[in-house]
Amino acid sequence: MKRIHTAGLVVVKDRKLLLGFSKNKQAWYLPGGKIDAGETALQAVRREVEEELNISIPEEELKWYYHITAPAFGEVDLMMEQDCFLHELKQEIVPSAEIGELKYFDSEMYGKEEHQVPGVLIAFERLKETGLI
Repeated sequence: MKRIHTAGLVVVKDRKLLLGFSKNKQAWYLPGGKIDAGETALQAVRREVEEELNISIPEEELKWYYHITAPAFGEVDLMMEQDCFLHELKQEIVPSAEIGELKYFDSEMYGKEEHQVPGVLIAFERLKETGLI
């Protein structure tokens, strides 16, 4: 099975998780994306967040949180490997062209969405385990 290596941003506010709506996939995801060749997960999450949320996050404000392996949403025979970084958002975020909207969800709200991304479901589980939501 093929694997795609990605990096994601985990932002929790008022016990809810920040997700971005991908216009391409028509589903809510953690901000972030693919790790390019020669890039570390930390470099990738910083680049992707800058592209998607129009903010720059200093490295020292990103804390490695967990790694997940999950089926890639909307793909066949593709597993997503994602390093996730926790961040306390202080900046104002503005979605880019590829992100339709940004919104905070609790797991019950997310469960009502038409499409649920396996990696996001795992993120909610981890956040519950560690008491952040």
